[in-house]
Amino acid sequence: MTAYAAVVLAGGAARRMGGRDKPAVPVHGRPMRDRVLAAVADAVPRVLVGRGGSLPADVLVTREEPAGGGPVAATAAGLALLHPDTAVVALLAADLPLLSRPAVGVLLDALATGAGPGVPDGVCLLDDGGRRQPLCGVWRVPPLRAALDRLAARRAEGTGRVGALAGASMRELLGELDVRELSWSAAGPPPWFDCDTDSDVRRAEEWTR
Repeated sequence: MTAYAAVVLAGGAARRMGGRDKPAVPVHGRPMRDRVLAAVADAVPRVLVGRGGSLPADVLVTREEPAGGGPVAATAAGLALLHPDTAVVALLAADLPLLSRPAVGVLLDALATGAGPGVPDGVCLLDDGGRRQPLCGVWRVPPLRAALDRLAARRAEGTGRVGALAGASMRELLGELDVRELSWSAAGPPPWFDCDTDSDVRRAEEWTR
């Protein structure tokens, strides 16, 4: 499987990093956001949901509604820019400085080989604690869109609000999907490693030396 889109989520308050623009924080001189975008350089299109900045010309930029509304609202905003016929999307956090194109390829291959009955809606990595990392995964777009629609409808019940995805959790969204979990066993740094603190950034820099 080679044809895919990519949506990179670059929102969030980064409270544990003093409210900085976390995706712009460099790891060995290169912003984490740029490292993630480079790992999906062959995706069409590449969409960044969050603050823009100096980006490649082909990267589309949008914001979730409302800004800071969380990863599910950001996912919906990113998918809104994809062509209706897009079949597969890589859904990635922007603070994954160790992500690589080979790691994305492993995810895409795992999704492609899930053919026949029981085909998964998506594949995501597990971290070394066995925890699911939904923002380091690839997903079939039609079931992902349908899950977003169902979640928005449920959250809108009794409130009169349409598209009430602000504040929704990825766990709520994934409850709507058949997810295949994949442990990372290849050599090298773990692609699922995200940077929430300055200590995490220093650790990522050690891995990339």
